[in-house]
Amino acid sequence: MKKKLRWVIVTLCSAAIIASIIFLLHKIAPKPPVDDVEFAMQNLSKAGTNKAGTYSKKLYNEAKAAFDSCMINWTRENEKFILFRNFEKVEDYAKLSALKSSQAAESSVSNSNNLKSKLRVKIDSLNHTRQSIDKIFGRYPLSPEIRSRISNGKMLLKEAEVAFDNGQYLPANRKIADAEYLLTNVYDNAIDELKDYFNLFPTWKRWVQSSISDSRKNNSYLLIVDKFSRKCYLYLGGNKKYEFEAELGRNWVGDKKRSGDKATPEGIYRIVTKYQGRETQYHKALRIDYPNAEDKERFRMEIKKGIIPASSKIGGGIEIHGGGGKGVDWTEGCVALTDREIDIVFSLVKVGTMVTIVGSMKDFNEVLVN
Repeated sequence: MKKKLRWVIVTLCSAAIIASIIFLLHKIAPKPPVDDVEFAMQNLSKAGTNKAGTYSKKLYNEAKAAFDSCMINWTRENEKFILFRNFEKVEDYAKLSALKSSQAAESSVSNSNNLKSKLRVKIDSLNHTRQSIDKIFGRYPLSPEIRSRISNGKMLLKEAEVAFDNGQYLPANRKIADAEYLLTNVYDNAIDELKDYFNLFPTWKRWVQSSISDSRKNNSYLLIVDKFSRKCYLYLGGNKKYEFEAELGRNWVGDKKRSGDKATPEGIYRIVTKYQGRETQYHKALRIDYPNAEDKERFRMEIKKGIIPASSKIGGGIEIHGGGGKGVDWTEGCVALTDREIDIVFSLVKVGTMVTIVGSMKDFNEVLVN
């Protein structure tokens, strides 16, 4: 019995000594930087919430890398004997991760706001370009390929706006870049083409001034067709009395070169015949003297230069007639008004009335501004 009691006492004393040693070791052993690690974790989480992985990727990745190094070093030190542990690197990496996370969070908010502002400006600018394309080139005879690019550009711009409204700025930015490439490229090329067409403006201006002067001098009626603005103006005595919407040939840009090109001619003409009733399929019609002498000479020279095929015919039968109001350019080269409008014109003009058809009565810059 005494032996057993002695064994219990020795065991308890040994346990007490061991416990005391362990307690002392923990007292004097290096302490891991728990608070620093928790602070780093909080900052890393905040950076993630602020989408730093998207808008401050470099700093965010550096913060994550520092935190990973912190945890690796902590695990490595824990594997050592308690008195030999050194948590300085753990602390350093924790503090570095917290700093990088904080910087990433702030940078992400700033970058996101900056990107948002830039995208808003780009979206507004591209919408202005889109509106300009619709307004200037809505009825301009662009090629199907160009029309397709415009359509794709508009679709991408719409998708970019949806992404932007949902706060998805990077996807929005990518779509805006694609839309910008399509729309601005089309717009710039179309503007260059239009500018080339408007090189003829001095000639158009001279025709208009001469025609209005003749109308004023003879107190006569005059029809002026402005192809670009789709307007048909009726003058009397040099003063504009009526303004009508006009619809043209499907390929109206430029002068008419030959039969079948679906272009509306440009020049100074005269009404040679008035048709009504069964004489025309378009309610009423005013036939003009296309081709005149200038048209015939130009046609002959373009055949000679090989600009148009030698087998081409000059064509004719150009009229100002009814049947309009469709809102598109659909004729074979004629000028279409609504039946009500052709009634007005028909009742006032006569055979011999001057008809002047020009590309535009406004110069290139005025067209763009308006």
